[in-house]
Amino acid sequence: MTPEKARDLLANAELIYPESTIQKALDDLAGRITGCLADKNPLVLCVMTGGVITCGHLLPRLVFPLDFDYLHATRYGPETRGGKISWRMAPWTSVKGRSVLVIDDILDEGVTLAAVKQSLLRLGAAEVLLAVLVDKQNGKDKPIAADFVGLAVPDRFLFGFGMDVDGAWRNLPAIYAKKGD
Repeated sequence: MTPEKARDLLANAELIYPESTIQKALDDLAGRITGCLADKNPLVLCVMTGGVITCGHLLPRLVFPLDFDYLHATRYGPETRGGKISWRMAPWTSVKGRSVLVIDDILDEGVTLAAVKQSLLRLGAAEVLLAVLVDKQNGKDKPIAADFVGLAVPDRFLFGFGMDVDGAWRNLPAIYAKKGD
């Protein structure tokens, strides 16, 4: 996407959640996660690439001992519709016997996060909990639910705060929807 097209897209987008609402949701998420995991020394896994912004804002709010690593599994790549899951990177840290918290930006159809959880349990994780900034209200039967959700979002094409549109605007501090979507 050209810079001009990206700027035009943002200029015509609808604001779904401003930065202040997202920051409040992150504070709430951190409180609920702390209440559940503070005494477990969990392994926290960031789902790349979308989860990096949420994870970067959430980790400093988790004021208890934890280990950190990442994984990269996706169904999208350059596409806007999900396909087969592509495992690009498994976590380097062993999950065996661990409480694992997986952090991602969005629970959309749930296929990727369901596969991630299943894989981590197969590798010996004692428990796998999922935290997402947003849960898309798409009316579909999802194969999994997140244990910790920051905000509900409408069934629209979203971007900002980790979610991209054709590679652009992951870095926005707010969440937007494409106009007419």
